Amino acid sequence: MNRVSSIFSQLLQWFPRGEFEALVRKHGAERRSKGFSCWGQFVAMLFCQLGQAKSLREIQEGLQASEGRLRHLGLSDAPPRSTLAYANQHRTHRLFEELFQVAFRRCQSQLQAAGVFGKAAALGHKLFSLDATVIDLCAAVFDWAKFRTTKGAVKLHLLLDHEGHLPAYAVITPGKQHEIRVARRLKLPPGSMLVFDRGYTDYDWFATLNRQKVFFVTRLKEQADFVVVERRAMAESEKQAGVRRDEIIVFRQQATADNDRFFRRVVYWDAEQEREFAFLTNHLELAPSQVAAVYKQRWQVELFFKALKQNLRVKTFVGTSANALKIQIWTALISILLIKFLQLRSRMGWSLSRLVALLRQQLFVYRDLWRWIDHPFEGPPQPVAARVEQLTICW
Repeated sequence: MNRVSSIFSQLLQWFPRGEFEALVRKHGAERRSKGFSCWGQFVAMLFCQLGQAKSLREIQEGLQASEGRLRHLGLSDAPPRSTLAYANQHRTHRLFEELFQVAFRRCQSQLQAAGVFGKAAALGHKLFSLDATVIDLCAAVFDWAKFRTTKGAVKLHLLLDHEGHLPAYAVITPGKQHEIRVARRLKLPPGSMLVFDRGYTDYDWFATLNRQKVFFVTRLKEQADFVVVERRAMAESEKQAGVRRDEIIVFRQQATADNDRFFRRVVYWDAEQEREFAFLTNHLELAPSQVAAVYKQRWQVELFFKALKQNLRVKTFVGTSANALKIQIWTALISILLIKFLQLRSRMGWSLSRLVALLRQQLFVYRDLWRWIDHPFEGPPQPVAARVEQLTICW
């Protein structure tokens, strides 16, 4: 006899109902609601992501086709399209934003407890990448998302934790908002290291990171106005690795008689691309070649955005209001946390896209989740009576 619930139901157990209802009360999300709960809304939107549903009709009919299994999800029946559309338009997205933050902390603590992350990073600092991606929208349909004359957009700003490459922090803003306005609000733990591209160039913010004892690595703008304070000696091995200069600099606009806003400029020649790169950092102890290696890790946040857009529903939306769009993006981020958690805990060696594709097909299959994630192509255990009958036939 099968004693487990569906895989989808087991995934939802990652979100304890007591904690979820406490968040609902905190945000007043069910005020004036008439029967359709926030839990039902969350299940439907999570199904939209994991089941790759492209419309409200696909969400409704996909759940409707599995009516017999919905009780395991905490639902009595599939929500009508109009009910789900109304909830997405009027119930605050802040509930799902905080649920994402809770899910990240749970994911991180469970992976650390399982020893997935290892004991210490080779770099010696906790590494984060910061970047933003534009999500294009149709200006005629999303008329509130002003971006360009013929195109609307929102911008997803994301801080990627390189332990497991998990999204640690996210902000959704209008498409026109500059990245540095979000970056200034970040509070990172002292001793951590942040890597970002030249779009975040702000010398005052660099000085703020210095005071907060947060290390950073970025690329220096070509027209940057600076003075070389010291030229540092380099080992022969660093020169062979491609390092051309290692200097201490100060920007002219910040230079004063008692100024301590000194930064480090490392010029590196990439033989593979046949290009010269100038890096800027406030870390004075890293080997120059390691500064270049740290910046190369920034590419992981680009890969994350690519995986998010290719595997989850963040390019087409089931609602046109700002609130509905944000709910869908937050549930996409919650979904990718779930998927990456399964990927990191599995011994199968899944690629993200392969796991998403197979999970979509198996959402309502009754299998033990952890057995399935390690042995997805193994048949379910047979009942005792069936095994006895097979043995009798063989005999």
